Amino acid sequence: MEIKMPKLGESVHEGTIEQWLVSVGDIVEEYDPLCEVITDKVTAEVPSSYAGTITEIIVEEGTTVEVGRVICHLDTAEETVKDSVKDSATDNNNDTPKETTTAVTSSEHESTANGNEAKNNGRYSPVVFKLASENQIDLSQVIGTGFEGRVTKKDIEKVIKEGTNKTPSTAVAPKDSPKVTHQAKYNEPSPGSSIPVNGVRKQIAQNMVNSVNEIPHAWMMVEADATNLVKTRNHHKQSFKESEGYNLTFFAFFVKAVAEALKAYPLLNSSWQDSEIIMHKDVNVSIAVADEDKLYVPVIKNADEKSIKGIAREINELAQKARNKKLRSEDMQGGTFTVNNTGTFGSVSSMGIINHPQAAILQIESVIKKPVVIDDMIAIRNMVNLCLSIDHRILDGLQAGRFMNFVKTRIEQYSVEHTSIY
Repeated sequence: MEIKMPKLGESVHEGTIEQWLVSVGDIVEEYDPLCEVITDKVTAEVPSSYAGTITEIIVEEGTTVEVGRVICHLDTAEETVKDSVKDSATDNNNDTPKETTTAVTSSEHESTANGNEAKNNGRYSPVVFKLASENQIDLSQVIGTGFEGRVTKKDIEKVIKEGTNKTPSTAVAPKDSPKVTHQAKYNEPSPGSSIPVNGVRKQIAQNMVNSVNEIPHAWMMVEADATNLVKTRNHHKQSFKESEGYNLTFFAFFVKAVAEALKAYPLLNSSWQDSEIIMHKDVNVSIAVADEDKLYVPVIKNADEKSIKGIAREINELAQKARNKKLRSEDMQGGTFTVNNTGTFGSVSSMGIINHPQAAILQIESVIKKPVVIDDMIAIRNMVNLCLSIDHRILDGLQAGRFMNFVKTRIEQYSVEHTSIY
C-alpha cells in the first residue's frame, strides 16, 4: 500500500520530511505517526492511513517533496490475506493439499488460550508502547487481537481501563520496538560544534529574514500598573484550577485586553498586500509558543468573542499541542496579530520581529514589583512593560500610541469586583 505526502493546508504544495518515526519492518496501527513533515505553515506528524508493516521508505530525511508523492510503502493485513488466498488457489490448482488460513488461525488461538505461547507477537507500535509506558503496563501479558497477534490501541486501552497487567516499574522497550524519536529531549550544542540549519529552524530563519527585509519596523513601549490584575488572578487561581483542570495565567488577561483593543483600533488588525492595506474582519490572535529549539505560532480564533476562561483554555490546549507536536495546519492559519509572552523568560524590555504579513506584534514582559510615585507618595506596585513593534507602512505613532493606551487602561481596570472570568 502506498503512503503519499498529504496536503497539510489549502496553500501548501510541498513538505520536507524532518524525521522518520518508524523503520522498515515496524508494525503500525491506523493513525500511528509515521514521520514529521515541515511546511511553510506548520510542522505536523503524518499518520498512517492503514494498519500493517512498513516495507519500504522512499523519501529520505531532509528531502522536500510535492503533495501526493509516495513517501513509503506499507504491507497491510488485507494485502497479506489476499496474497494467502491467491497462493492457496494456486496450490489447489496444482493438486497440492494445503492447510487453510482459517485452520491456522484457529490453531494459533487455541494455543494462546492454553497458555503455550506468548499472548501477542511481541512487536508494538509507538502509540501502544507509549500508552503502556505511561500506565506501567506489562505488554508481554496483554492479549493481542490485531493482525498476527499484535497489540492494538484498543487492546491496551482495555487493559488500562480494567487496571490489570501493571508492572511495578516503568516498562522497558523490547529490542525490536520502534524508537519514538520525537520524544527525545533537546540537547544543548557543545562549544566549537557546527549546527546544521534545517527543519523548523530553517523555516523560522527564512520567515524572520522575509519580515525584516520587507517590513520597516518601528517600536514603542509603555508601562502599565498590573497590581489589580495580579490580585484578580490570584483571587481566582486556586478555584479555577480545581474546577477547570488547567491554570488561569496572566497571559489570558493580556490576550483578552489586546483582543478588545484590536476591535477598538482595527488598523492594528490589518496586513499590507500589494500596496493595499487589508482590514481583517476577524480578530485572530497568534501566540508564540517555544519548544526547545523550535518556535510555533498557533492562533486563537475570534479572540474578541471569548471570555478570559475561554482564552485560558485555548492557550493551554495550543501550548500542549505544540510541545507534543500535535499542532495541525488549521491551528496555525488565519492569525491577524501576534502576542508574545516574553515575560516568561524574565525579560523586561524587548523588540519583537513582526509575524509577516501582520501589521504588529506585542511583547508582554515580566510583571515585577517596583516603587512607583502615586499622588506624591511612593508605593510598591506590580508593573509590566508592553513593547509593540509595528509595520511603519501601515501604522504611525498616533495609531500605535492610542492602541497601547487602550491596552494599558484595560489592564489597569481589571479588579476582583468587576472582572468576570467566565
